[in-house]
Amino acid sequence: MKKHFDVLVIGGGPGGYVAAIRAAQLGRTVALVDKERPGGVCLNWGCIPTKAMLRSAEVLETVRGAEEFGVLTEGVRLDYSAVLKRKDGIVTRLTEGIAQLLKANGVTVVNGHARFTDPHTVAVHETGPSPLGGDGPLYAAPPVPQPARETLSADDIIIATGSQPVMPDLPGSDLPGVITSDGAFLLPEVPARAVVVGGSAVGAEWASLFRAFGAEVTLVEMMPTLLPAEDAEIGRALTRAFTKQGIKVLTRHTVKAIEEEGEGDGGLRALVADADGNPVSSLPADIVLFGVGRRPNTAGLDLEQAGVHTDDRGYIPVTDRLRTNIPHISAIGDVTGRIQLAHVASHQGLVAASVVSGHDERIDYRAVPAATFTRPEVASVGLTEAQAREAGHEITAARFPFAALGRAHAYGATDGMVKVVAERSSGAVLGAHIIGPGASDLIAEAALAVTHGVTLTGLADTIHAHPTLGEATMEAAMGALGLPLHTAPVRRRG
Repeated sequence: MKKHFDVLVIGGGPGGYVAAIRAAQLGRTVALVDKERPGGVCLNWGCIPTKAMLRSAEVLETVRGAEEFGVLTEGVRLDYSAVLKRKDGIVTRLTEGIAQLLKANGVTVVNGHARFTDPHTVAVHETGPSPLGGDGPLYAAPPVPQPARETLSADDIIIATGSQPVMPDLPGSDLPGVITSDGAFLLPEVPARAVVVGGSAVGAEWASLFRAFGAEVTLVEMMPTLLPAEDAEIGRALTRAFTKQGIKVLTRHTVKAIEEEGEGDGGLRALVADADGNPVSSLPADIVLFGVGRRPNTAGLDLEQAGVHTDDRGYIPVTDRLRTNIPHISAIGDVTGRIQLAHVASHQGLVAASVVSGHDERIDYRAVPAATFTRPEVASVGLTEAQAREAGHEITAARFPFAALGRAHAYGATDGMVKVVAERSSGAVLGAHIIGPGASDLIAEAALAVTHGVTLTGLADTIHAHPTLGEATMEAAMGALGLPLHTAPVRRRG
């Protein structure tokens, strides 16, 4: 029997489940189809499990340095199985919580893989096995011959099927021990030697985590700096911090191939080339982790049956109202190919749910914060210094080091800085870039400033509690105004 709803959401990640809840709150009857537990990649295989493990790494590093704080410890060691157990427990609690929220809001949840049969209808099939085996993520489309378990139709449909990691087509990429971030969660123990390919957020976080857990780590990035999407000054600062921690960083390098290290010993060697393609080194490793990109989960949806267009990479183009080329079908999250961040997907979900419920809303990407949970943390919002100049702005830029902040000394983390970029004439904050303690929380104030056109004077005149890490943002604004308090005066840049 075909069941009909006002709104059908395909995919239960941070975009899909949020869209389903909001549409239900706006009075629509809603169904959500998902392959696995609610929460999608973010909650099951990304944001939350990595942060749980990074927190274990942070605690371990804190205990190792406890003597600096006057606390004596003996016999500190890592129990990796307990780290994984804690991670799994957190994921289970949160996914069960989302399931309860969906139920409480009256959303009908259907487990399975959705395939379009026409522009208003999907058939729901049994999910296929994980390509990673065991408890791996269910990215693969199920075998086509399986009969549909049920059929769902809706007036409006929201596609929120997310993305999956890409494994480059390199010689040796199919060897045991060559993995993506998903495979890293299935490791039963910490590798002794890890080569991480890709210095963006995923690769940098895993490099930081493996090193804290005791692995020898080499991080290979083809661009001139780590975190290439961030301000170059921040990327260089992270390289210095990683090097100090014992992570070998190779920027302007690429991995060209992977070989077995020896006969049957299970080891690997990553063959590395410089920016000109010349072989320069062969790195021994127990695992090689690729964190170099993602691709959309659009294969297996039978989008052609609905008439939905994709680009040459498989992403679904959308308008600022999240509409596809088919007016009653929307798309949100990674599958749109815009900004692949969980909080962007969630905001898109809110906008899409409002639009299909009759409200006139638009998505605005000008002030999207980003956070990378390395040690030290990195966070940013708005334009980098280079982007602001390229956009034609006459700017002023200033930074305030955590080494000049009392709370940072008390906290025991003085590396890093807050950098602000502003329009010279108006003082409007165009961007902010942070590396250091609490960066992921500190960026919220800067995001508010960029979103609502707050000026440097507005930041500087806002009373900040003392002693706090948040004072660094105020001090950076004062520096950009040419009125620094706790750093020596310097000529303003711009």
